[in-house]
Amino acid sequence: MSKFTAEMKLQAVTRYLSGKESYREIGESIGIDHKSIVKWVRQYNYNGAEALVKRCTSYTQMFKLEVLQYMTENGTSLCETAAIFNIPAHSTLAVWKRKFETQGIDALQSQEQGRLSMKKDSNKQSSTDRSFEALENRIKQLEMENEYLKKLNALVQNKEKSPNKTKHK
Repeated sequence: MSKFTAEMKLQAVTRYLSGKESYREIGESIGIDHKSIVKWVRQYNYNGAEALVKRCTSYTQMFKLEVLQYMTENGTSLCETAAIFNIPAHSTLAVWKRKFETQGIDALQSQEQGRLSMKKDSNKQSSTDRSFEALENRIKQLEMENEYLKKLNALVQNKEKSPNKTKHK
């Protein structure tokens, strides 16, 4: 699927609102599924041309809760609620709803997004140091056990070879 600018979306919406073409006809002519046209028209009807502009938005926990409450109280669908609140993807609401139902209100808290920083965290470094020290200690312990067993084995072999050993007949 190709990317559509806000102007292209607005043209598709105005074509539909003129009443001369159906969702399917417009979708086929611009090479997109008719459901996208339905979504654009719905967003336009609720929020105007501004709704067709792509944006990156971070939603607060309270906003998410308000949207879910509105959907529950008014019985609106995911698609309709997304159009009313100008949320680009109705699947976002499905994720919020599932998180809220399974994990509670704390799950709606916004989380940091993006790539992890390459900076070394002092806590992680200290835990790495501790695990490294533990491994070194374990190696020393195993080396001592190994030396003990070698000496014990040497003593046993010396005792078997010693001439003081008496033979019973």
